[in-house]
Amino acid sequence: MHRDEATKRFHAGGDAFADLIDDTSPAQLPTPDTDVPMVSRSVRLPLETYERVRAAADARGIGVTTLMRQWIEAGLADLDDSATVSLADVRRALASLSRPTAT
Repeated sequence: MHRDEATKRFHAGGDAFADLIDDTSPAQLPTPDTDVPMVSRSVRLPLETYERVRAAADARGIGVTTLMRQWIEAGLADLDDSATVSLADVRRALASLSRPTAT
C-alpha cells in the first residue's frame, strides 16, 4: 500500500485503521540478552575517542555498548570500594612483590 493511501485510511478512522494494522505481519523483535531492565542513553564522544573504544571492543570480541557498560560499572565499583580485579592482575601484583629488587 502506498504511503498516501495509508495516511488517508488512518485519518478516515473507523475500522479501516484497525484493518490496516491487522494486514501487517508481526514484528520480529530481538531477544534481550539480559533479564535486567536496561536504559538507553545517548553519549557524545569525539570521533577519535569513539574509534579507540570501538577498537578496544573489537579486540575483546564484544560490542562497544557492552565495553562501555563494563567500564562504567568498574568505575562505579571503584567509587564505593567494591571494585573487582581479575585473577591475572592479582597474580602479577603478588609475583612482583615476591621478587627482590636491586638496590
